[in-house]
Amino acid sequence: MAAVKESNPLLEETTCGSLLQQLQHIWDEVGESDEDRDKMLLQLEQECLDVYKRKVDLAAKSRAKLLQALANARVELTTLLAALGDKTFVGIPDKSSGTIKEQLSAVAPALEQLCKQKDKRIKEFSKIQSQIQTIYGEIAGTAEQVGNPAVDESDLSLTKLEELRAQLQELQNEKSERLKKVLEFVSTVHDLCAVLGIDFSSTVTEVHPSLNDSSGVQSKSISNDTLSRLATTVLALQEDKQQRLHKLQKLATELIDLWNLMDTSEEERRLFNHVTCNISASVSEVTDPGALSLDLVEQAEVEVERLDQLKASRMKEIAMKRQAELEDIFARAHVEIDAEAARGKILALIDSGNVEPSQLLADMDNKIVKAKEVALSRKDILDKVEKWMSACEEESWLEDYMKDDNRYNASRGAHLNLKRAEKARILVNKIPALVDALVAKTRAWEEEQGLPFSYDGVSLLAMLDEYAMLRHDREEEKRRMRDQKKFHEQLNTEQEAMFGSKPSPARPMSSKKVVGPRGNGTPGRRLSLAHHNGSRSVNKDGRRDMRPVAPVNYVALPKEDAVSYVSASEPRPSTP
Repeated sequence: MAAVKESNPLLEETTCGSLLQQLQHIWDEVGESDEDRDKMLLQLEQECLDVYKRKVDLAAKSRAKLLQALANARVELTTLLAALGDKTFVGIPDKSSGTIKEQLSAVAPALEQLCKQKDKRIKEFSKIQSQIQTIYGEIAGTAEQVGNPAVDESDLSLTKLEELRAQLQELQNEKSERLKKVLEFVSTVHDLCAVLGIDFSSTVTEVHPSLNDSSGVQSKSISNDTLSRLATTVLALQEDKQQRLHKLQKLATELIDLWNLMDTSEEERRLFNHVTCNISASVSEVTDPGALSLDLVEQAEVEVERLDQLKASRMKEIAMKRQAELEDIFARAHVEIDAEAARGKILALIDSGNVEPSQLLADMDNKIVKAKEVALSRKDILDKVEKWMSACEEESWLEDYMKDDNRYNASRGAHLNLKRAEKARILVNKIPALVDALVAKTRAWEEEQGLPFSYDGVSLLAMLDEYAMLRHDREEEKRRMRDQKKFHEQLNTEQEAMFGSKPSPARPMSSKKVVGPRGNGTPGRRLSLAHHNGSRSVNKDGRRDMRPVAPVNYVALPKEDAVSYVSASEPRPSTP
């Protein structure tokens, strides 16, 4: 081993001294001069110095980098603390303790922790700002986004984050309110389309495609433009609904008028119940699907047109019904008119074609209205006339009843006649006051209307005056008969006193009730008092029968009894 080492000196430990010795040995062998040797040694020293300088420069640069890194770390640490707004962060090392690497190593964990916190905070800011930007886009109608929103890293504090969250919450509330309005508008459009028979899907799709039912609730457009167009659509549909309802109500009114004119059956009317059911409904009350569809309106228009054509062909029948109604009103009001002339005039107008059917019916309706007004103005007087005539009938019956010698016999129904006679006397006593009141009302009516009050063509005041005269004549006749009776009784008494009583050779008067002329002043032909069980008779031409008939409960007697009654009722000549 020693021999190997001696033969290969490079295997020995290499140092600067050993290398120099080897270099000296080589120079000795070569025979280098001292001058060359000095140059070589000077060169070696310079090269060593350069190496040291390079190493020092590198070390200085490394230290500078470390100091810069430490400074940057401290600046970043300060910036992060300021950006995050965390003034109470724990774990920041002392600036002057330890070497540069130690200080850098001490700062690194805090810096890493703050960087992680910063990244987390940036993600939160980015998420909230993205949501805010999305809602702004939905409100503005530009929901499309390009990339993520930029985050201001200079302020990542919790205060700023809470402000963004509050802004997001406010926008979410606004979005919720807008979505609620959109859904309300869509629901209103749906209901209006259902009532009007319009396709809902195409209507809302024209406003915005997202409003279709197939799309989700959250995906519906809530932009200002969408809300404005929805409001406009709702107003247009509501106006259309109101116009259609008005038109349908007008058609329904025309249908009902035509049905009433032509006496349409209930079965035919029920076919259009869906048209007439809303004749008095308000716009908000019409909610049934298809209630105001165009098909329904057209159907009503077609039916009205059909009935108009049918009405024109049945004009004469309808006009005669109107005339009959007018005549009935006048007949019940006891107003005499020339019905035949009126009917002939109507038929002549229809045949001539110079008058519109609707105008003719309108004129007749006006006449009917005026006739009802006249009848209403006469009603109070006519009611009193009825009472007066009824009282006159009772008076006539009472006169006949008092002439019946068998009225107190215990026959069937005698007690009923007795009760009726008591009531009749009370009623008869009221006749003068009733007549006076009737005269006063009639005169007041004539002054107000400016024309005489006629009853079936006869002046009512003239009838009342005639009745008063007849009643006066009847009272005079009764007085005369009483005086005559007293005279005969006195004459018979004197004869019996002078000659004694003896049977009369004359035939005894029948005790039965007989027919005789009435002198009680009851209105006869003019007042049409032909009653039978409380009703007046009417002849075939619509005129009231003026012939007097027997009162109620009256019994006709044989002719011989009637003759004897007439003989007995005639005034006998007085004897001196």
